[in-house]
Formats: sequence, C-alpha cells, structure tokens
Amino acid sequence: MIIQEQKPFDEILQSLEGEEKIFLVGCSLCATTCQVGGEDQLKEMEGKLKEKGKSITGWIVLDPACQAVEVKKKFRERKEEIEKADSILVMACGGGAQSVRENAERIKINKIVHPGVNTLFQGEIIRGGHFEERCSLCSECVLEQTGTICPLTRCTKGLLNGPCGGSSNGKCEVDPDRDCAWDLIYKRLKEIGQLEKMSEIREAKDYSKLMRPRKLILEGDKK
Repeated sequence: MIIQEQKPFDEILQSLEGEEKIFLVGCSLCATTCQVGGEDQLKEMEGKLKEKGKSITGWIVLDPACQAVEVKKKFRERKEEIEKADSILVMACGGGAQSVRENAERIKINKIVHPGVNTLFQGEIIRGGHFEERCSLCSECVLEQTGTICPLTRCTKGLLNGPCGGSSNGKCEVDPDRDCAWDLIYKRLKEIGQLEKMSEIREAKDYSKLMRPRKLILEGDKK
C-alpha cells in the first residue's frame, strides 16, 4: 500500500492559480484507502474549488491511476471533458500523477497535471486510517536473515547489524517510545529457533540496485 496524504488546500489552490477549469482524477486503490483520492474526496475537492471560483469539467476515479492501459482507456472515454479543462488535478500518489501525465500525452491529450497528494511511504494497514511503514523498497531484501522484521525500516538508524550500543530495555535511544528493531529481531529469531542468525555479519548493501529510475520486465514479456 502506498501511503499518502492530501496536500494543504492552500498549496493546491496556489498551484492552480490562473487556471479556471479543472478536471479531477482519483485512484480506486491506495488513494481511496488513504482517504485522499476516492469518490468522496473528489466530490469534496470539487465543492471546495467551486467555492474559490473554479469550474470542474468532470472527475474520474481510475482503477488504478498507475495502470497505463486504464488511464488511456478512461481518458479516451472522457476526452471531451478533459479537453475543456485548463489542467488536471490528480488526487493520487506521485506514481499515479506521472502515469496520468505520460499516458494522457500518448493519446494526444496535453494538459498541465498538478499533484494534489504527498506520497509518504509503502506501508501496512494496521486498521482503518492507521498505517505504519514496514518496507523501504531497498531491492535487496534481508528479511530471511532477520525473522521477517526489516532492520532498514524498523531501526531508526537503519542498521544492518545490531543492536547499537544505545538501545536500552528493548527501546530505541533515538525515540524511547519506539521498540528497538534489533531487540524485536532477537526475540523473533529466538522464538523460531534461528538465533544463530544474529551472529551473521550482514555486508553493506549493493546500493547500485537503487539506481533510479528502476524497472522490471517479466521474462515472458521481454521483446
């Protein structure tokens, strides 16, 4: 799940300065779950923008916004409404906003695209409206060695080998309210009978794998 939050309305309004007609885009997956880009949020944004003198030519919740085929298909269907707009406001993650721009251009719809959301992190849904980061998308997963608890994400210092000398009573020295990730890892490995993994020295990660932009093409789709 890509966790995100809506940008402050004043910031959104400033980005739309000089533009009167706006087309709104949301996303049925992450943005809807995070309550920033679902149907209800688009209707709310429509009302707020109208109060500020903006005109909404239409809106759509893509399923999802990061799917190129979906963007092109739905934008072709709504092309007349989109063409009437001065710009497109995307209430979805940064990936969704870029997908909207790129795929709109591919079908000859060239509009200014504004992001209405700040993309925060990849997270776990703890319960409704409560999200916590669990994975740093590092491209070189160490969960097998750490009892499926990610030290890069859960340790405030991102230590691959721990714990550090500052942890105390299972708590982090940087944030005393936060559990020490390496204490959690130790307890988990002990519980599953794999405590010997604590003595393994994990080498520095190959950060060349984080060179951006990254891409993946599945074997059957390589041409």
